[in-house]
Amino acid sequence: MEIKQGKWKKLILEIINNSDEPVGSWSIVNTLKEQGIEVSSATIGRELNQLEMMGLVEKNKFKGRSITPAGKEKILETNNSLELEYHTDKLSELINSDVLENFLMVLDARIAIERQTAILAAQRITENEIEELQECLNKQFSHAKENISIADDDIAFHKGIAKASKNKALLSLYIMLSTMGQQSEMFEHIRKQVGDSYTSLHLKIFEAIKERNPEKAEKFMLMHLDQLKIDIDSYCKKDIRIRQMKSEITDL
Repeated sequence: MEIKQGKWKKLILEIINNSDEPVGSWSIVNTLKEQGIEVSSATIGRELNQLEMMGLVEKNKFKGRSITPAGKEKILETNNSLELEYHTDKLSELINSDVLENFLMVLDARIAIERQTAILAAQRITENEIEELQECLNKQFSHAKENISIADDDIAFHKGIAKASKNKALLSLYIMLSTMGQQSEMFEHIRKQVGDSYTSLHLKIFEAIKERNPEKAEKFMLMHLDQLKIDIDSYCKKDIRIRQMKSEITDL
């Protein structure tokens, strides 16, 4: 059970953790009451029994409960998880915004992450992962020729590179950026407007990684993402001009 999903567990653990002495249920009830939270001693007792079964607190005879090392670790883990959720929600708001300028900020984050995944992938990729990237490219080439969306192919290609980097943190950050829907949809829309499927630069990135050349892999990844940024910036300025013209017409 994740304590962040329990109604009282995280609060109880933090109260016990902040105490220098073992804490009983009535003490917890009173502490919560001081915080404006009304809860019965019976409820707290049940929660304490569950926390004890989870190994997060332990009894000290008749003195109450003390937190265990596992309990301290669970508080830290939960706080880190809640912070990540907060930033993920903020990032989701950013990516799902209709304001095109926000996509440039998202792309700046991708540049910081993906230049490093390209470098590491060129150093650490396996033969099986090379075959998987080749399959991604084959699907993208086929879909581009048939005028079928390549948004999923694009995500799969970049995710494959992040996976091949063998860095779980970078992979998680890329997934966070890539799986929020509108980002890929917006890039797909812009791609159609500028008439570029980005397949040629994807191929150069792939070949550099296949050659296990980190410098070339980084170079072509930056070229690819810089081109995306140029296209988005151009589209943004075009969109602003169009909206201005519509406004002027409306005012006539």
